[in-house]
Amino acid sequence: MQNGERIILGVDPGTTIMGFGVIGVTGKKMRLITLDVINLKKLDNHFLKLQAIFEKSLRIIEEFLPDEMALEAPFFGKNVQSMLKLGRAQGVVMAAGLYRQIPVVEYSPRKIKQSITGKGSASKEQVSAMLQQLFQFEEVPKYLDATDGLAVAVCHAFQNQPAQLQGSSKKVNSWESFISNNPSRLR
Repeated sequence: MQNGERIILGVDPGTTIMGFGVIGVTGKKMRLITLDVINLKKLDNHFLKLQAIFEKSLRIIEEFLPDEMALEAPFFGKNVQSMLKLGRAQGVVMAAGLYRQIPVVEYSPRKIKQSITGKGSASKEQVSAMLQQLFQFEEVPKYLDATDGLAVAVCHAFQNQPAQLQGSSKKVNSWESFISNNPSRLR
């Protein structure tokens, strides 16, 4: 974090196309740093795709040095094999972030769409159009997975809660310390 700015990496995991967006947040102001995709279409082996996702995720982290990472949670579909593959891709991205000590949070697709457009059932095109207005970028990316990744980062920024690594919050080991740390919770 430099100059009070949080850098947030948002990821829309995928095993064919993985979208990502990076934003800087200072107070209530957001700036677009980048949005792009990782194209995995040329790889036909699922395990090689997972390796590529991990390595490319680490490169993105090393280039943009995010303070926090937000992921789109897998949605429940009818095809169990597709869900399994998507869950593995998400896990690999998550592992890359955690490997670099970056706090990771996840949001449901509905929550992301709701926070960007006001409608949880919005289309990819509607999400992209809202982000285009918000950040004033002229060219819509070839793959809307890029704006989906950006939407995840923006959704996290709208939550206005910095992410924390699990287990890094203060532990309370007595009622006395709880009361002194939480005076507003007393009646």
